[in-house]
Amino acid sequence: MLELFPPGFRVERRSTNGIALNVCYDATPAPVRPPLLLLHGFPQTHAIWHKVAERLRSKFMLVIPDLRGYGDSAKPQSAPDHSAYSKRTMALDVLTLMRELGHEEFFVCGHDRGARVGHRLALDAPDAVRALAVLDIVPTRHIYAHADKEFGLGYYHWFFLAAPNGIPERLLGAEPEFWVRTRMDARHAGGRRPDEAAVREYVRCFADPAAIAASCADYRAAAGVDLEHDEADAVAGNRVRCPLLALWGRSSFVGRTYDVLDVWRQYADQVTGHAVASDHYVPEEAPDEVLAALRPFLR
Repeated sequence: MLELFPPGFRVERRSTNGIALNVCYDATPAPVRPPLLLLHGFPQTHAIWHKVAERLRSKFMLVIPDLRGYGDSAKPQSAPDHSAYSKRTMALDVLTLMRELGHEEFFVCGHDRGARVGHRLALDAPDAVRALAVLDIVPTRHIYAHADKEFGLGYYHWFFLAAPNGIPERLLGAEPEFWVRTRMDARHAGGRRPDEAAVREYVRCFADPAAIAASCADYRAAAGVDLEHDEADAVAGNRVRCPLLALWGRSSFVGRTYDVLDVWRQYADQVTGHAVASDHYVPEEAPDEVLAALRPFLR
């Protein structure tokens, strides 16, 4: 949504990995800068990065896509195993995009689902990812292995969205705006509220029945094929080798529940990070703290 971004940013559709991705990027002529791929989460779009884009573009060449199934990107139908929405497939989307843009190596920063895509990308294409920042997550495999009552209540949407037989699609389709607004209104304690223009954009995109179906496929993949890929990596000893920065909301479920750095050190070799004054939607709630952490880390 260009209205949220400063002048010089453009949005276009790019064909990559057999689908069309909606991509926001900085088209302002500038000296050569290292590329930075920014990946959003659920139920957002690339618009979640609008509060940090202006101040990042002086140092980085920004590429900010809508993930497949989200925003204005393509929303292919899901196969029974939901592999079309596996993090491996979504990571290949953005890897192919970056290579087609001429970026063989690049930095990655992801929030929520985008951070899970970034995690998979760092595992599957270690030579491409120079450094990875993950915002308000711990690895999917760890979450499911340690799920308990608190997780089921705090992150009930993981189970609701993964439910079979079209149940979440039917219910969410009846009140998509209610779903998006209640998700965001309940999870910004300690930080700024998201801009109304951004929320309207999230509602517009999520109200598409194809987007609802894609989101459900994303979460079903997380509970199935993604775990298979994660378990195979664990057995093979495959870890994130590049530097990894973990930021999380001090008021978020992740921050309240996990020793975030300790968990990530079970999955990555070079881990740093800290909590910021926010709940879950870190790039919108605490942009100044995100920028203060990213600038020295991405080098």
